[in-house]
Amino acid sequence: MTEPVAAGVRTAEDVLARTRDLVEPALRHAVGTLPPSMRRVAGYHFGWWDARERPARASGGKVLRPAFTLLAAEGAGGDADAALPAAVAVELVHNFSLVHDDVMDGDTVRRHRPTVWNVFGRPEAILAGDSLLALAFTVLAGGGRPAESTRALARCVQSLLDGQSADLGFEQRADVSLGECVRMAEGKTGALFGCACALGGLHGGATAEQVAALRVFGERVGLAFQLVDDLLGIWGDPAVTGKPVHSDLRNRKKSLPVVAALTSGTRAGGALAVLYRRPLAQTDLPRAARLVEEAGGRAWSLARIDDLLSEALEALRSAELAPGAAAGLEALARLAADRDR
Repeated sequence: MTEPVAAGVRTAEDVLARTRDLVEPALRHAVGTLPPSMRRVAGYHFGWWDARERPARASGGKVLRPAFTLLAAEGAGGDADAALPAAVAVELVHNFSLVHDDVMDGDTVRRHRPTVWNVFGRPEAILAGDSLLALAFTVLAGGGRPAESTRALARCVQSLLDGQSADLGFEQRADVSLGECVRMAEGKTGALFGCACALGGLHGGATAEQVAALRVFGERVGLAFQLVDDLLGIWGDPAVTGKPVHSDLRNRKKSLPVVAALTSGTRAGGALAVLYRRPLAQTDLPRAARLVEEAGGRAWSLARIDDLLSEALEALRSAELAPGAAAGLEALARLAADRDR
């Protein structure tokens, strides 16, 4: 049996390093089963090779969601090996969504390198994303409790797609409420974090009550993660995030800080609404960021992140998990709510 991910954990970085050591070989094996055309694009996206399939050392992401899965399983009394198919499936779904998001948003850079569609074209990127999604269910079906797991993941993907659809629809509307925007983020991001934790509990032998508490924990962490992501989409350092500065503003995204500002009833919020009625030039972006902050969008987001973290940790305590795994999950939650990339 593999050494527990939570064994001797001191920091969230310890957990992520051990998760990567476990998940990457299994992920590479799964991607290796894809048809050559899809394998080539997927391997590029994960940073394993360049567009000509020459070995590369690019970042493959944080493996945050799989870490939640593995620790949830250990916390419920199981082991990481049993939850590994679920962890790989969660990471595949996450990356399917990233490949498609970049196509829809027109983003040209991710993880400090050109996005998949920017290298291979939009049709190939869409197909590669579809391939990753199908592969996720194939991997999950080969693990324990396949019927329950696949149903849970399918519900999660539907929530994710609904959230992404709402996000795209908001770009064409001037009247998005803050409640609508929160519900969008709960589907687009919170659902997958919640599913990652619930699947871990399920594969670790958790009770129904523990699985429910783990799902709430993950959903709260996921919403906090999205808020941080939205803040970074406006004020993040491109050298750290790997994405262009003001990327969300350039796309006139109705992200949570933006909608909080637009619905604030302030003069700055009104000025931002006027600015958002037309495509933004590069010179408009710094002003738009300043207006979001002046209207209170940044302060509201930071306060809500704190509240969500408190709610998540309360749900985690109620799950009554093994202490080492619970400590690891808390460390991951705090990292998700306080990061620069």
